[in-house]
Amino acid sequence: MIKTDMLIIGAGPTGLFAVFEAGLLKLKCHLIDALPQPGGQCSEIYPKKPIYDIPAFPEILAGDLVDNLMEQIRPFEPGFTLGERAETIEKLEDGSFIVTTSEGTRHQAPVVVIAGGLGSFEPRKPPIPNISKYENNGVAYMIKEPEDYRNKRVVIAGGGDSALDWAIYLSEVASEVSLVHRRNEFRGALDSVEKVSELSKIGKINLITQAEVVGLNGEGALESVVIRHNGNASEEEVKETDYFIPLFGLSPKLGPIANWGLEIEKNAIKVDNSYDYQTNVPGIYAIGDVNTYPGKLKLILCGFHEAAIMCQSAYQRIFPDKKYVMKYTTVSGVNGFDGSKKEAKREVVKSIN
Repeated sequence: MIKTDMLIIGAGPTGLFAVFEAGLLKLKCHLIDALPQPGGQCSEIYPKKPIYDIPAFPEILAGDLVDNLMEQIRPFEPGFTLGERAETIEKLEDGSFIVTTSEGTRHQAPVVVIAGGLGSFEPRKPPIPNISKYENNGVAYMIKEPEDYRNKRVVIAGGGDSALDWAIYLSEVASEVSLVHRRNEFRGALDSVEKVSELSKIGKINLITQAEVVGLNGEGALESVVIRHNGNASEEEVKETDYFIPLFGLSPKLGPIANWGLEIEKNAIKVDNSYDYQTNVPGIYAIGDVNTYPGKLKLILCGFHEAAIMCQSAYQRIFPDKKYVMKYTTVSGVNGFDGSKKEAKREVVKSIN
């Protein structure tokens, strides 16, 4: 059982910033996310896309924003349960909650914060009839541990940043990497496209365009894929491989959270925005794109604001007999759980007699 002060479901930018705001209040956080790394959409879908509406950053790459947030919360030593989806929630007699994941990992906290962005992300699967047969037996929709592919043959399908970046990365790990895409043009960052092209020329990546994987073969585990060229059934080849990784993006869904007894409106969680972004279930909050209220704007900076307000309310719920007086970080500094401290230098003023 993992016990914490605040359990945050969703490790996107809003969930990560909530760790910082909670840390200022001396609240320990643990985060659950179905993706294999923190950052949500910013890490998984568009890490190299620029964001222009983050205060004090005229422009920042989504992946860099996540890196900065991770550095900002590092002193508060948050825990992570990654690659697992929050499935069920149970309220105990003492008012705390137990959240169990898809892998059976149990977490207990007096406060649960849903910061799941647009919901839990599920992979967009290609329309291959027998693909479910090979899931976890050669077919993977996301890469959790790159070393699993060491000296293996890998076929990646897709034309976005994720497909390009993983093809580049695995070209130094796998014995053979093939990248299959339906078009000659890619939707990813220009530097990634150019890197794949360079690796293709020196034989590090087998680039197969105007083609798609239409079939899978193997007894028990995946042994080969069927690649169709130019959309023509007469132009098919069978390619032996150990892994097939289709990276066609993720589809956001509210998922099991929709069955937690929360008030839902248009696939979002209704909250009381006039006070603290709490749901209709006391002790469960929802912040960021996953929530809805009159005037809601689905912006990262709005999620940051909601996280700050929510943490103040959560503190009062956890410590009802304590009165917290907010101090600006310019005055109180930032004291990490790891013993680190950041504070402004104090000038020494001498009086002249």
